[in-house]
Amino acid sequence: MIQGTLYVISAPSGTGKSSLIKALLKTQLSYNIRVSISHTTRMKRTDEKNGEHYFFITKEKFQKMIKHNDFFEYAYIFGNYYGTSRSINEKILNSGVDVFLEIDWQGAQQIRNKMPRVCTIFILPPSKNELMHRLYTRGQDSEENINIRIKQTITEIKHYREYDYIIINDDFNIALDNLKSIIKSRHLKLKYQMHRYDNLINKLLED
Repeated sequence: MIQGTLYVISAPSGTGKSSLIKALLKTQLSYNIRVSISHTTRMKRTDEKNGEHYFFITKEKFQKMIKHNDFFEYAYIFGNYYGTSRSINEKILNSGVDVFLEIDWQGAQQIRNKMPRVCTIFILPPSKNELMHRLYTRGQDSEENINIRIKQTITEIKHYREYDYIIINDDFNIALDNLKSIIKSRHLKLKYQMHRYDNLINKLLED
């Protein structure tokens, strides 16, 4: 069994990475993709479900999991912890399924140090004005939190050079097509094609 690919997608809040991944999962792809469900200590929003959007836990439990090395990566963002289960995602990858992680540059650095073969993608907005517009119109955060997120945007974007791929989310359909192209290109690599077409290659090599 060929191990699945671990994809890390990072972007400033409001750039549209979650929408892109949701749209990707609805497309007819010839391989399996799962989105990792992270643990977090932030409050659950009214439209969110525990175990579907996040695993919502207390800070005390999160800190206990840190001590027991129960996270693949974790970060402290805007006063809350976010972390990715090591055992859950390793099990999925070992079954040959690709895994997507929606995490920030801090988490990406942690994972890159542990898994050099991870595929990292950074999503950029077309402009600061458009990013501000998206944050205000989605109605998920208070004005105070929006101002904090906007100030953090430049810090986050400065880390774009650490990623393998850059996608500009101006036209959503184009951005989605670019994301699908990255995944398709990864599955055309030698190790995947050798596994997928082993019988064909052996027959072609017969005398």
